[in-house]
Amino acid sequence: MDFKDYYASLGVSKTATEKEIKQAFRKLARKYHPDVNPGDKTAEARFKEINEANEVLSDPEKRRKYDELGANWRQYEQAQRTGQAPQGGPFSGQWTYAPGGGGFRPMTEDEVSDMFGGEESPFSDFFRTFFGGAGGATKEPRRGRPRPRSQAGRDVEHEIELDLEQALHGSVQRLGIQHDGEERNVEVRIPAGVVDGSRVRVSGEGERGSGGGAAGDLYLRVRLRPHPRFDRTGRDLKTKVRVPVTVAVLGGEVDVQTPAGKSLRLKIPEGTQNGQIFRLRGHGLPNTKKDEGGGDLYATVDVAMPKTLTPEERTHYEALAKLEKKSS
Repeated sequence: MDFKDYYASLGVSKTATEKEIKQAFRKLARKYHPDVNPGDKTAEARFKEINEANEVLSDPEKRRKYDELGANWRQYEQAQRTGQAPQGGPFSGQWTYAPGGGGFRPMTEDEVSDMFGGEESPFSDFFRTFFGGAGGATKEPRRGRPRPRSQAGRDVEHEIELDLEQALHGSVQRLGIQHDGEERNVEVRIPAGVVDGSRVRVSGEGERGSGGGAAGDLYLRVRLRPHPRFDRTGRDLKTKVRVPVTVAVLGGEVDVQTPAGKSLRLKIPEGTQNGQIFRLRGHGLPNTKKDEGGGDLYATVDVAMPKTLTPEERTHYEALAKLEKKSS
């Protein structure tokens, strides 16, 4: 039986706070949960490992005992095997006195089950040795009803559709969430700058925990509806801008509508070609992370060819054609 480094299992330091331990556990639990990795024995074993680590490190008393254990763990293992009480130390309280001259004995399986809940234990021999459930103890009749084991509720994920304008400015969505056999309304604030695939976390709105365990979280997975004017690639937006043929040839300015509803003046150089692209920096979708830049708006030139000509316009175009013919 090897010593279990629970801090390494969760990827945290020995000085980690309760919040950091909780965050690390939730991140790993979502990654290795059996529902996410059906049939994957490696992921299942990893999930049990991080669950065991969290069981100890999230409980202040168990964590204190575990921290005090240190390199002396083999001493306690030996004491457990021989049935002798360890002399002092953090785990002396896990042994109970046996009347009738029997001295000290390890806690029975039923006593452990009362302590941790349930007949079956998913924990390792190391956990069962030092936090209860020593092997070889005589199984005694259970007295009283078993105490249900506390278990946190699972996280829940739902898809939510948003318009481009809602993603651009942010919005407040009122949703009807149905799980745990009941339906309730939840008001969710969607931050500005979400894109397809973004996940918005709503704390405590997942499945209810059992035995007093904390509720899971609700994750809203964003899907943006198509927009009639703007195409989107990540945070960048693309649009077409109509440019009169005379402006494309001679140069000038045209208006470009941004997704925020603003009108920008775009300078068109002389001799601009159809399909040419101009970049309007910073007019795409913002970034949900304030310290990172947002997207840009790309305007593609669509030269507007005249469908009909007035007599005067025809005269000018014919004169232009004659000049082009002479110069060729």
